[in-house]
Amino acid sequence: MVLKKELTRMYRHGRIRKKLSGTGDRPRVCVYRSLKHFYVQAIDDTAEKVLFGLSTRTKDLRPRLKDGGNVDAAAQLGELFAAAAQKKGIRKVCLDRSGYLYHGRVKAFAEAARKGGMEF
Repeated sequence: MVLKKELTRMYRHGRIRKKLSGTGDRPRVCVYRSLKHFYVQAIDDTAEKVLFGLSTRTKDLRPRLKDGGNVDAAAQLGELFAAAAQKKGIRKVCLDRSGYLYHGRVKAFAEAARKGGMEF
């Protein structure tokens, strides 16, 4: 059974995805947050491929975190994501917040990624 709050998020995500699409030059950065972790993927929608993905469960990040489901973890993931994207030659992206409000962990991730050199 899907909760009403999750259902409205899914509808909101559908409205966002109508307007948002990633390309090879400017991939879509899709975020997902669970209660314990935060996940992010860079997606090329034209080729229908996931370029790469990271989460707070990543081996590089896991030892530095006390908890994977808080704002600090999302901020550290944003910095790590920006560094990994630049190694792959990706600087410009479009942020798909997946229906979540631009607040809390999503905002912390986005601001840390911007600070790391990403443009969106």
